[in-house]
Amino acid sequence: MSGDEILDTTALVLVLVGALLCLTAAIGLLRFRDVPSRLHAATKPQVLGLLLIAIAAALSLRSWAAVAMLVPIVVIQMATAPLSAHMVGRQAYRNRTIDEESLFVDELAADAGSSDELAGPPHPRD
Repeated sequence: MSGDEILDTTALVLVLVGALLCLTAAIGLLRFRDVPSRLHAATKPQVLGLLLIAIAAALSLRSWAAVAMLVPIVVIQMATAPLSAHMVGRQAYRNRTIDEESLFVDELAADAGSSDELAGPPHPRD
């Protein structure tokens, strides 16, 4: 096998693994029952899947121009995925649509009494 065939095979494997990770993220969004589990499924495997696909594209194209285009895509994805997951989780907590009994540590409970940050509809258990 020549070097090009090895790089193409590696790129193929990386694309397949990345696509499987993105598929598991999509299935997790549909199948998991609560917001924290869905956020985990939406961020962890999806970001890793995109990273693997970007590496595969760089290996397949064998161009510094492609790498220069893919690096900002990966960096922006790695920066925005955790931030958006944090904001969605925070909003779910504020709306009280999160199962509070399943939380091991509730770091926001101390702020709930001293702030109007959690103003919203009452919790169904109240």
